[in-house]
Amino acid sequence: MTSCTLADNPLLDFSDLPRFDRVRPDDVEPAITHLLGEARKLIVRLTDDDLAATWSSFAEPLTDGLEPLARAWGIVGHLHAVNDIPAWREAYNRMLPEVARFYAELGQNFKLFAKYRAIAASREFAQLSTARQRIVEHELRDFRLAGAELADELKPRFQAISEELASLAAKFSENLLDATNAFSERVSDEGELAGLPEDVRQAARAAAERDGKGGWKFTLHMPSYLPVMQYADSRRLRAALYRAFATRASEFGPPELDNTQLIRRILELRREEAQLLGYANFAEVSLVPKMADSVAQVLAFLRDLAGKARPFAERDVAELRAFARTELGLATLEAWDVAYASEKLLQQRYAFSEHEVKQYFTEDKVLAGLFRVIETLFSVRLKPDHAPLWHDDVRFFRIETPTGDLIGRFYLDLYARETKRGGAWMDEAVSRRRARAEFRAATPDGIQKPVAYLNCNFARPLVDNDGKLRPATFTHDEVITLFHETGHGVHHLLTRVDDLPVAGIHGVEWDAVELPSQFMENYCWEWSVLPEMTAHVDTGEALPRALFDKMLAARNFQSGMQTLRQVEFALFDLLLHSTFDPAGERSVLDLLNEVRREVAVIVPPEWHRFPHSFSHIFAGGYAAGYYSYKWAEVLSADCYSAFEEAGSAFDRTTGERFLNEILAVGGSRPAIDSFLAFRGRAPTVDALLRRSGMIAA
Repeated sequence: MTSCTLADNPLLDFSDLPRFDRVRPDDVEPAITHLLGEARKLIVRLTDDDLAATWSSFAEPLTDGLEPLARAWGIVGHLHAVNDIPAWREAYNRMLPEVARFYAELGQNFKLFAKYRAIAASREFAQLSTARQRIVEHELRDFRLAGAELADELKPRFQAISEELASLAAKFSENLLDATNAFSERVSDEGELAGLPEDVRQAARAAAERDGKGGWKFTLHMPSYLPVMQYADSRRLRAALYRAFATRASEFGPPELDNTQLIRRILELRREEAQLLGYANFAEVSLVPKMADSVAQVLAFLRDLAGKARPFAERDVAELRAFARTELGLATLEAWDVAYASEKLLQQRYAFSEHEVKQYFTEDKVLAGLFRVIETLFSVRLKPDHAPLWHDDVRFFRIETPTGDLIGRFYLDLYARETKRGGAWMDEAVSRRRARAEFRAATPDGIQKPVAYLNCNFARPLVDNDGKLRPATFTHDEVITLFHETGHGVHHLLTRVDDLPVAGIHGVEWDAVELPSQFMENYCWEWSVLPEMTAHVDTGEALPRALFDKMLAARNFQSGMQTLRQVEFALFDLLLHSTFDPAGERSVLDLLNEVRREVAVIVPPEWHRFPHSFSHIFAGGYAAGYYSYKWAEVLSADCYSAFEEAGSAFDRTTGERFLNEILAVGGSRPAIDSFLAFRGRAPTVDALLRRSGMIAA
């Protein structure tokens, strides 16, 4: 049953958690339309010339009044990502232009901009907390980047660009999901399954049975695709899935799912937007709110890293080709052979397989180990909790102080589904802040507690041949992914800042926001963690030390190749948004080929269409910012080295400083100041190079 009145609309209930048990697609239009109207009324009131430009009379009411729209639209956007059925897609896309138009108008509202300028110029500004001063500074910056200072005749065009970009990003993501779902490879000959682990075969059999078919069904979703590329002896099967994956959402598939024109249009609009703002290109706009000072600085960083990694990458690929030729009989190492040959080489060199390791990482033990790391590091407690959920897969937890006071809560959605976008991500459901007056009675200390979504795309538990449900097992890489996203989660949840615009991940420079997530990955390599985080799916035995030692020896296996691959993506992204002219004769693929000639040691086939699935930059927030992963990895490795210097990954004093100086402060001060406060010096790349095996430990 759908809501009939606004009073009953679950999207308008902000008293606690989202009402996923009640919200329906039909609730979206009336709720969002109402909230847009209320927000516009608020802006009219707050931009009245007679209203004093002070924190309490203007800035705080504006944040209070705009939060309900952000909260409700966040729920809609989340359901569009994790339950992308036609009804939710339609509901989301119907209101997306209206929401995008509102935020474009908001950013261009010169009267709002003038009020913030007045606060910045007032005597009150010096009396504001550091966090609130930073909020005002960020608002002034963001109004400028949103076109508030543009001439009136240019603002409609800037607004139209913003609206179109929002729609194009949504369409890009939808095309990619639909193209991923559109492909499947059915195998009827059991001989083609040679090399595949039993659980992968069982999942493929179950997928075929759900379609009412015999044989085995393989798809482009990660739990199906990756094992085929890594383990399948059938070169035909690997090649078929590789080509389908590499050409998703391109001209090689259905025309309605082709992202080619979307890419060009997105780039044209971003370039036009930048030029309207007085910048030469979009990369310059993107870097304004980041740590990095200039495009030249980032290019130098990436090329320096590429130069350091290249000798190791060239050695990696030479060894791989020689092994493939002499041991596997592959005279030419094709793109669809790389993961397969790499796995075989790893097994030969280190005497273990990734699948062997996977059997020890059972879901409940992994979660218990993850929670134990967080509890030990940050002196908190994690417990199961109850909440309305959007799917039976989802679990819900709370974080408390040692005395039982609530700190925050989070949803955990681990498994892949056809209606769920690919990848892994953290997003906010509720942000920490001093609660609005009408809800303070429901919060004992007057603070609204943060809530996060943690999303992955792992394989779900399976029923084995004996009809027994086996626990889900994760690869070590998937465990690292889970720790990574949980690092984002604790950044959001453990903040102690009460002003929403700089609480948690808010206000943190984009090229520093990956610091906590990459920091948490290190604990997947700590022997003190792994025995209590593992239990063999059949025997219950913890991960043996001998197997861990082999994993540790192989930790930097092909690290040179992996580093250059990330540099390739980052360099392509940055050049695409700085030197590339979308109206010129050179194509996006031409630029990508130029980047590969500069840095790549393995070049994919000419028909590979990587840009068409590069959601990070075309449908996410990483445009001209993909370099952030490597930039923040320098910071995170350096931070973790502080624990190594203290002699323990769980050194209590160092953990408390990391919580206090990095996580708790959120975006209330510049990220470099937080790093300096924790580390006592400027960051260096040495820790990252040591961890990657590129300089001696």
